[in-house]
Amino acid sequence: MPGTQQTCRIVVLISGSGTNLQALIDELADKTTSGQIVAAISNRPGVGGLERAARAGIATAVVNHQDFSDRDSFDAALIACIDSYQPDLVVLAGFMRILTPAFVTHFHGRLLNIHPSLLPKHKGLHTHQRALEAGDSEHGTTVHFVTAELDGGPVVIQASIPVLSEDTVASLAARVQQQEHLIYPLAMNWFIQGRLRLVDNQACLDGKPIPAGGLRLDDFETDMRVQPDA
Repeated sequence: MPGTQQTCRIVVLISGSGTNLQALIDELADKTTSGQIVAAISNRPGVGGLERAARAGIATAVVNHQDFSDRDSFDAALIACIDSYQPDLVVLAGFMRILTPAFVTHFHGRLLNIHPSLLPKHKGLHTHQRALEAGDSEHGTTVHFVTAELDGGPVVIQASIPVLSEDTVASLAARVQQQEHLIYPLAMNWFIQGRLRLVDNQACLDGKPIPAGGLRLDDFETDMRVQPDA
């Protein structure tokens, strides 16, 4: 694992426009850090996230899932592509594929995902619609370590927003996305700094277990780069 003197090599997996990828790129560009995004890999050719990466001088690759007859062979090819960049951390940023247990095991402890709900609520797809249909009073987003259980790995941090009476799927999605762009760079930085680790399938920050429901963005200063409140 990277230390303070070693660059943390990061590979980001995408499937679409790459707004979370852009938030991570901007975070690393804004300050001196020991983290570097060394590649952005998509399962779909021609998506906007690949253009974002190229503009930032980041290597890009496509492993098109449609070129493979089954999930196992796709994941094997994806593992090989990722490994060619020798990453310390693999970040799923809108990567719309269910990963096999073999993939998750291969990157155990160095695989992060962001999900647009307050897990364990609304695992899977269409989370904003489901939050509205359920009459939820709050909604949000979660960063978690990835395990073989879909959207079920140990939670790192969550950010919540109130669900307003006038909210639509589109307005709710836009407001949740703003929170994603805060907590994903924060979690990435914790990992780069060696503060965030998965220990015995427990997410830990600064060597202390993170509660099962994760940390909350509200527990931290407005400046996302500061240490947690004592």
